[in-house]
Amino acid sequence: MFLGEYNHALDEKGRLAIPVKFRAALRKGAVVTRGLDNSLVIYAMEEWKVLATKLANLPISQQNSRAFARLMLAGAMDVSVDKQGRFGIPEYLRQYAGMKKNVVVAGLYNRLELWDASTWEAYKKKTESASSAIAEQLGELGI
Repeated sequence: MFLGEYNHALDEKGRLAIPVKFRAALRKGAVVTRGLDNSLVIYAMEEWKVLATKLANLPISQQNSRAFARLMLAGAMDVSVDKQGRFGIPEYLRQYAGMKKNVVVAGLYNRLELWDASTWEAYKKKTESASSAIAEQLGELGI
C-alpha cells in the first residue's frame, strides 16, 4: 500500500529516488505513465497489468475510450529501480508533467503519483479550498 507525500529531486539524468518504504513493492518491475491533472503515475507491474487489461478492453468505437487508452498506454514506459532506489523518467513524460527539479511523490493506495512540486502545491491548495463541496459530492456516492 502506498500512502504519504514525499519531496524528492530529479538528478541531472532525470532520475528520481523512490521513498525507501515503497521500493520493495516496485522491485519486480513498474510502469510510469501519464496521469491526470498534469501528473505522472507509477504502478507496480502486477497492478499495471490489471489496469492495462481494462484499458485494452475499452470499446474502440468510442472516442473517449480511445483517447484515454492512448493517453495511458502509449505514454507508458517500463522502469526498474536501481540499487540506489532510483528510476529514470523519460523526457517526454517529464515534459508532460512540467517537471523541472523538485518532485512530490504522493502515495495513493495502489499507485504513486509524481508531480512537479509547484504544480502539486497549486493543485493541493485549490483542492483543499473545495474540500467541503468535494466531500458532499462523494457523500452521494456512499463514501
